[in-house]
Amino acid sequence: AINMFLRASIRESGIPFDLKLNQPNEETIKAIEEGRRIGRDKNVRSYDNIDELRKALEV
Repeated sequence: AINMFLRASIRESGIPFDLKLNQPNEETIKAIEEGRRIGRDKNVRSYDNIDELRKALEV
């Protein structure tokens, strides 16, 4: 498999496939937007360390 990849790379003068980022689906986009809204909201409690978070979650 490695030899096949290397030969194809030589033949193509580069990586023999497209490199591109996957586009997030609608659910992921909504989750990202929600996270950003929460991050900007001054009324949402934040934590400075994991111990504070664990205490708040009672873990």
